[in-house]
Order: sequence, then structure tokens, then C-alpha cells
Amino acid sequence: MPDTLLSINGLSAGTEDKPILHDISLTVDAGQTHVLMGPNGAGKSTLGHVIMGDPTYRVASGSITFDGTDITELSPDKRSLAGIFLSYQAPVEVPGVPLYSFLRTICQMRPELKTTARKFRQRVADICKQLDMDDSFLTRELNVGFSGGEKKKIEMLQLLLLQPKLAILDETDSGLDVDALAIVSRGIEAYRQECDGALLIITHNTRILERLDVDRTHVMVRGSLVGEGDASLIDEIDATGFGRFEEALAAKGGAN
Repeated sequence: MPDTLLSINGLSAGTEDKPILHDISLTVDAGQTHVLMGPNGAGKSTLGHVIMGDPTYRVASGSITFDGTDITELSPDKRSLAGIFLSYQAPVEVPGVPLYSFLRTICQMRPELKTTARKFRQRVADICKQLDMDDSFLTRELNVGFSGGEKKKIEMLQLLLLQPKLAILDETDSGLDVDALAIVSRGIEAYRQECDGALLIITHNTRILERLDVDRTHVMVRGSLVGEGDASLIDEIDATGFGRFEEALAAKGGAN
């Protein structure tokens, strides 16, 4: 039987004055690819941030277990060191911090990734080539002045460098043109082949899923999980949208 990597049980969470997620239960096994879909404002990104430990959100009830350890109360840095990676929908600009220095620092924090400066430079150069990234980007400040597509490539660069056990990709396809989307898809496929890590892809668009083998698909509406199925559910949503899921939740008196 496959090993359970992420287990979310009865999770309710939100900001200090607004509940957002309602009784979420979700399991991801090692090596699997899961997709979380839903209309804008459904709470999908919130779930990703709560799994990562974003202090903006508070867990009201339930638990999050990762790789056999309850991480519900752990800080984001400890979750990262445990092997969780979150790709942001809108990556933050960090003036004054060169991209290369940032990459070197985060890798040095992971004992299993420590290596010589020469080998690290070569590894970064290889990944840049894989993602069609000019290595001049490495001397620029982190995300400062980068286009949306360039920022997403940097997220993929971090993903391939860190080799996490679980990668949560939050709307990675948002705002990308066809060429940038192809490169990001290539990065995701490289992660799956090189690391055999698990993926939780958060999206309301099916474009980025066309090249992936999806194990499970989950549907979220107004902070509640209202549907689950195999990859065929993606095709249904692509054809008919989220209408039936919204209607089903409304009929059950679901959360607003």
C-alpha cells in the first residue's frame, strides 16, 4: 500500500475575524499528483497557505499530519525543512537580496542539500538551462522587476533545487503565455521524474494539467470540499464548469 504523506482531518481555518475553510479532510500519498479546483474565491489558496503554516490564518479545529508528524502548530520554516514547498500565486519581491545568494542560503539550511560551491553553481546552471533561464537573472534582486512568467520560472528553479517531498503549486499557470506555460510544465515534469515527490496543484484552469498524470481531483466551493474523483473529473469541469457543485452545496445549506 502507498504511504500517506499528507493527512488533513476536519480542518477549519480562517483569518482572525473570518472563517474560510470548513471541515476539510484530504489525504495525499507519497508520489501522487492531486489537483484542487474550484471557482475564484473558493478558499483553495487559503488551504495551501494553511498547510504551509502561514500566520495570516488560524486553525480553529482539525489537524494536519505530514510524513507521520502532526505539524498543525509548526512554524513555516520547520514545515519547509520537513519537506513542504509552496509556490506562490504572486511571488514576493525582495529588494537587496540577489537571487543566487537566496538560493544558496535556502539550500544550505537543508543538510541533505549541502554541497560545495562549485557543485552548487553547476547544479543551478543546469536547472537554468532546463528552464530556458538566462543565468544573468541570478545576479538580480529576488523577483524585483521580473515579469510574471519570469517569477514563475524562479519558483520552478527553487522547486527543482529543494526537491521537496510535497510541492503545493498555487495557481502556477496564472497569467502565463503559451511559451511560459510550456516551460513551467517542463519544470513540474522534471520534479516528478527526478524527485518522485507528491504534488498538490491548486488551480481553476485546466491548461497546466494537460501534461500531467493526475491521481485524484478535489473540488472546493465556498471553503468546503464538495467533490472528488479521478482525472476524468477535470474533463467534466473543463466542459461544464463548477455549476453542479455550487448547486449541490447550496442545496445542503453549505457555508457562505
